[in-house]
This record gives sequence, C-alpha cells and structure tokens, in this order.
Amino acid sequence: MLDVLRRTATAGILALGTVAGLAFAANAQTVLRVATDSGAAGSPSGDAIANWAKAIEEGSNGAIEVRVFYQEELGNQLEVFDLFVAGEVDLMLSWPSTSYDRRIGVLNTPYMVTTWEDAFEAYKPGGWVNGVLNVVFNDIGLVYFGAWPEGFNGVATRGKKAITVEEAKALGMRVRVPPFFPMAQTLEAMGYQTASIAWGEVFTSIQTGVVDGEAGNVIYWDYEYFRDVLDYYVQTRHNFVTGNLLANKASFERLTPEQQELVRSTAVAEMQKQFESARTEDEKYIALAQQSGLEYILPTDEQLAALAAEVRAVVWPQMDAEIGPEIMGLIRERAQ
Repeated sequence: MLDVLRRTATAGILALGTVAGLAFAANAQTVLRVATDSGAAGSPSGDAIANWAKAIEEGSNGAIEVRVFYQEELGNQLEVFDLFVAGEVDLMLSWPSTSYDRRIGVLNTPYMVTTWEDAFEAYKPGGWVNGVLNVVFNDIGLVYFGAWPEGFNGVATRGKKAITVEEAKALGMRVRVPPFFPMAQTLEAMGYQTASIAWGEVFTSIQTGVVDGEAGNVIYWDYEYFRDVLDYYVQTRHNFVTGNLLANKASFERLTPEQQELVRSTAVAEMQKQFESARTEDEKYIALAQQSGLEYILPTDEQLAALAAEVRAVVWPQMDAEIGPEIMGLIRERAQ
C-alpha cells in the first residue's frame, strides 16, 4: 500500500511538473526530467545521466533545465518505467521490462554478438541492432538514441562452478536470473535451474543456499554487491548488457528542432563515451574481483562456441513467437 501511495503521489507531482515545464511559451524555461532505474548518484549510470543533463543545460545556454532522479528516487524499476512511458519522466537511461512490448526482449537475445567490436558495429547509430530497437521503442511511444554498454555478462556462483551445459546439469546448479524474457530460458538452455528473486534479496539468497549464484550481470555488479558470498565468475558472454538512452516521444516532440537535436546529440556523445570506457572498466573490475578472491574464468573459444550453438538452438525458436520472425530473421542473418 505504501508503494501505491508513493507512486500515486509521485505521479501527481510529476504530472503537474510536466504541464508547467513542457507546455512552455516563447522565452520560458523548458524543464526536463531525466531518470535511471539502475544506479545511485556517483555510480557509472548515475554519472551518465548527470553528465547528459549537464550537457543539455550547457548546450541550451540555460534555456533548458534538467532535473535528475537516481535509482529508486521515483519508485522501483517497473514503477519508474511506468512514469516514463506516461510522459511524467522525459528522458531515461533504462533497462526496460518486456511487459510493455515483448519485442523489447530483443535486448536479451542470447549470443547475438560475441565480441566488443561486433557489439559496437551493431549498436552504434546506423547499426543493425540500433535500427531494430528504434522500431520497437517507437511503437510504445519512446525515442531510442542508442545503447549505453556495460559489457558481456556471466554466471557468478558459490561453492561450485560450471563451464559446460553438462557440468551445470550434473551439479544441479540453481541461479537467480532477472525477470525478463528470455533470461530464464537462456540459463535453462545452459543447463541451470533458475529462480526469479528480487535484487534486494539476492545476497541473502546466495548466502543461505536458496540459489547457488546469480546470472545475467557484468562482473561489476557481482564484485560490488556479492563478492563476500561468491567464489566464481564464469564470463559466459551470453548477453551483451546495455542500458538504453531514451526519450518519451511526446515530451521530445514538444521541443524545438534545435532542442531535439541537442538532446539527441548529447545522448549519442554519452553513448560513444561509454563504448570507449566500458571495456576498460570491465577489465578493471575483473582485476578487482580477482584481487578480492573471486576466481574469474573465461571459457575457451571452443567452449563459448559450444554454449552459443546449444543456446541458440533452444532459445531462438522460442523467440520467434515473441519477437517476431522478421526481427529474428535479421538476427539469424547478422549474428556473429
């Protein structure tokens, strides 16, 4: 009930702010709200939206004010995305749920790209994944500017590890997965049992043996939050994990053409900066994790190829009905 009351009150305040801030006359200041569903102030994603806000304000010579909201300041992950789709948040760095459109699951397509070079070519403006996401997000009233990459994910576990499908099955390993299609299906194809557990309960769930670990994140999150209860991190690379730099379409269209270009160009600049730094950051946290005692394992090219072949064969046919044969046909054609 408290969550409902908080959400209702927040929505009312933001709705009034939207009318006051975006229904502006000539020479009036434009107010935009930018939020992220994952990242406190000072975190990499928190810094990204703060930098985006600053670039917009400076580029507009003070004509646009951008108010920044970090993780959980407006509600949980699903609540803040609700506000965003409703136009009560104008800009967002988001890891969106598939509840609005199952085609958003294209973000989680396993083994769509397998190297940083392939990922940059696919996700950059004009890249083939960028084009697919433009269509999907536009259909739910959002403007997609580009990916904000974190890197390739893996499976982090306690007490035991698996590199092959056969090992995961033989050990009866159970891991937490994010509640987004086809995350569970991917890990099950890799031989694991899965559980959907709220982020705030993952540490205790690993500590008490409810699950053997968690799967779906780049090593930063496992090092930062769970290193005291984890022993292994196998970088299976089953997903290239990215946030998404987005605008509410109605909010965006209220801006002048010059302001739209400013918002778009600063978003692309933030995306490009993150592509340049994300790989270095990932390597830094791999080293920090190893220093903390977490054993980092990178499967061989042959092992990765075997995982990719098994997972694609099982999961991609399931995605045809959810994502659509046209998009999946493009993925099959272009995936490396």
